[in-house]
Amino acid sequence: MNRATAIRFLGLYGPVVTAFALGLARPRERRALPALLVGIAWTLPWLLVLQVLNLHFGWWRFYAQGGLFRGMPVDLFLGWAVLWGILPLLVLPGSPIWKVVVVFFGIDLLFMPVCWPVVELSRTWLLGELLALLLVLIPAQTFARWTLKDTHLAARSVFHVLMAGGTFLFLLPETIFALRPGLGWSCLFSQTVWVRNVELQCVATLGILGVSAVQEFAQRGGGTPIPYDPPQRLVVSGFYRYISNPMQLSCALVMTAWGLVLRNPWLTMAGPMSFFYSAGLAHWDEGEDMKVRFGESWLRYSDHVRAWQPRWRPRHDSERPLPRLYIAETCGPCSEVREWFEAQGATGLEIVAAEDHPTQDLQRMTYDAMDGCTPETGARAFARGLEHIHFGWAFAGAAMRLPGISHLIQLVLDASGMGPQRIPRRCSVKRKIDGKMSGKEVDLVS
Repeated sequence: MNRATAIRFLGLYGPVVTAFALGLARPRERRALPALLVGIAWTLPWLLVLQVLNLHFGWWRFYAQGGLFRGMPVDLFLGWAVLWGILPLLVLPGSPIWKVVVVFFGIDLLFMPVCWPVVELSRTWLLGELLALLLVLIPAQTFARWTLKDTHLAARSVFHVLMAGGTFLFLLPETIFALRPGLGWSCLFSQTVWVRNVELQCVATLGILGVSAVQEFAQRGGGTPIPYDPPQRLVVSGFYRYISNPMQLSCALVMTAWGLVLRNPWLTMAGPMSFFYSAGLAHWDEGEDMKVRFGESWLRYSDHVRAWQPRWRPRHDSERPLPRLYIAETCGPCSEVREWFEAQGATGLEIVAAEDHPTQDLQRMTYDAMDGCTPETGARAFARGLEHIHFGWAFAGAAMRLPGISHLIQLVLDASGMGPQRIPRRCSVKRKIDGKMSGKEVDLVS
């Protein structure tokens, strides 16, 4: 075995065997598997992004024959993914991120130079290494540790969206291009600007379905899309009022559309293939799991909401309390909004005067799902109300509630004079009078 072959062999099997041995030796934690899963799932697409950038800036160069993926040996690519995606959590499970960065940055400083002649480093290779830390190692291990500790759920949802985007929109096409050489990305950049913009906007629009569902899992379900870190509560809000598999439907549609944009039939077929898998084995397995976890609630839900064909009108479980949308009666523009909602025939929604809120004086339109979750206010409350009308308005509401977009809309509304204003309550409050005085409860208007 010559030096080059030994480097490629050890570059793959060194990290893999070490990870396997540590995985067997360490006591199993309940959330260790999802943490390791998200670590490697983040590392794979973003390492490839790093390599594409490396081809442009030339931080290092690979000299190898056969088994190349974007100019990088596949064995070294997979070994690097295991080294940074899995090993840090097994070697330093309780350590802060900065210690992980120091240790694994040191490993790279030690071993990258001795990988010659397979790897030739340029004078600026440390710049590439620093970018690798920022793009791959730090996010992967932050994501994995938050998953292990079950913290920062909202931020983890953002990581899930970025991970899925990197996988389906970049890693999967690159893999197909490597197996079936063709036009690659040139189709995207050869289009006129307006055609490309329209195509990308169509793909992004289809992605709203999945991104909003991930957001709903975190906000209402207390979980994530991966099977080993699922929601703790049955999610029946948002798009789930209309369809039970919005994420899978979005994935199939986005991959199909992305294949059409890139004029690649193999990538286009990935969408229908994911549909057949999800509608077959995955649907059966998921259904059995949901029966065990949520019982009668899931059975009632699945009887009315289909997996792949959206309803036009939302479904509300009669066993659950009606969500409330609080809109002020004493505010002119607000009362017009209330009249509009009532005219649309919103389903499964109780519209209540903000003046009649039971516990506090409100300052903005407020949506209370009556499920124990934090009420939403302002533009997000309005968007929540839209999901009770029909699928079209629900789609608009989901787009409005996306992170960043909802904040921008609220800023515009506030700047237009529709900012917060205190709405005093007028509800009746029962108080007990001292038994020595009356011994009865009386109503006092506050």
